[in-house]
Amino acid sequence: MIPPKPPARPDKVSLWRYMKLFRQDILSAQPARLYRAWMAEFRTPFFRSYLCNDPALVRRVLNERPDDFPKSNRIREGLNPLLGNSVFVTNGAVWKRQRRIIDPAFEGGRIRETFPAMVAAGQAAVARMQPGVQEIEPEMSHAAADVIFRTLFSIPIEHEIAAEVFDQFRAYQREQPILNLAAFLPLPRWVPRFHSRRTRATAARIRGLIRQLTEARAAEIAAGTAPDDLATKIMTTADPETGERFGTEEMIDQVAIFFLAGHETSASALGWALYLLAMHPEVQERAAAEAAMIGAAPDFAAMSKLKFIRDVFRETLRLYPPVPMMVRENACPEEFRGRKVAPGGQVVLSPWHLHRHERIWERADEFDPDRWQTEAGRTCGRDAFIPFSAGPRVCTGAGFAMVEGPLLLAMLLRAYRFDLVAGRVPVPVAHLTVRAKDGIWLDVKPRG
Repeated sequence: MIPPKPPARPDKVSLWRYMKLFRQDILSAQPARLYRAWMAEFRTPFFRSYLCNDPALVRRVLNERPDDFPKSNRIREGLNPLLGNSVFVTNGAVWKRQRRIIDPAFEGGRIRETFPAMVAAGQAAVARMQPGVQEIEPEMSHAAADVIFRTLFSIPIEHEIAAEVFDQFRAYQREQPILNLAAFLPLPRWVPRFHSRRTRATAARIRGLIRQLTEARAAEIAAGTAPDDLATKIMTTADPETGERFGTEEMIDQVAIFFLAGHETSASALGWALYLLAMHPEVQERAAAEAAMIGAAPDFAAMSKLKFIRDVFRETLRLYPPVPMMVRENACPEEFRGRKVAPGGQVVLSPWHLHRHERIWERADEFDPDRWQTEAGRTCGRDAFIPFSAGPRVCTGAGFAMVEGPLLLAMLLRAYRFDLVAGRVPVPVAHLTVRAKDGIWLDVKPRG
């Protein structure tokens, strides 16, 4: 069976129709030819954008000359109320300074130290899961949010503030499209953006709650009573070049993106992984047999036993990359595949299309975790697999996610079997991340 894929639009539509489709869902707004094209140009009255599927162009933008292709502010327009000046949207010297402070918290040794908190969140997720037909995405969101709060602030999702942040974020997600209308228009900075009153209010509430956690942690650090978690590590790390640390406002920005990137993306991947395993019972049983080897309270060394489950998770990220598109802007004149690109062009890198590109991947739309152990699969993984971006701007939490995802998947598979529900085929749509239009519904059964 071929996993679900959004319908493609006709090749030619009006600009107005395209903008409307884009705001509703960026995946189904694209024509089918992009799954074979090395590059495509889109023109609007205000700017031109270039979707690049050529691995050589992707390497140029992300790996070889990242300073010449800063993040586009057009994406920032929709996320600004929540993310402020976080590392996800900044460029240049500001971004480099932020990464110098943040990156040490996510080094390999620190991930090992946070592992017990991940296991505790996994155990809580297994305990919460109830047998029967249910929408699985909310459960995965709950589990991923629990991981973030336990590893970042040493509190479970049941903590009063953590629970409210989670609830408010779900409301924000429902209100906020991935692109704000201002992303399509050349508006000066002083012109108000097209954010709804509810979006602004929800973002302000989330940031206010994060402020409470951040200020409380600053007081604990000053008193010498702070736990040794990710928040403490980040707040006490000085930029090695300037000696500066994050102030309260900047830390609020960073925590907002940690929660968005660390919870929303993981929840997306886990939901789709369980659906793919339900579609392929034989693959699920192989994964469950591997999961049975790690026990109910695994230690970090147990992760080395989850080789197949890691490939299942990797294949899920290929078919359903949580962040389906990334936008850069060329800062100087360029030439892409013989085409001149003037400065200010919007360079779109689409993991969604690159990971399913028919000229790169064998059986591009099929779910096949075993491909990652073949030479062809490993080559494609090097050349055309960017679920966490690549180069200097690779997601700082990529290593964290590749431990968290397989671990939670294994703990759930060890306790439960997941079956399809007749008539419930999820349709992928992109809002903040790739989710299912009407949810992912599965029949959950305890393993004997």
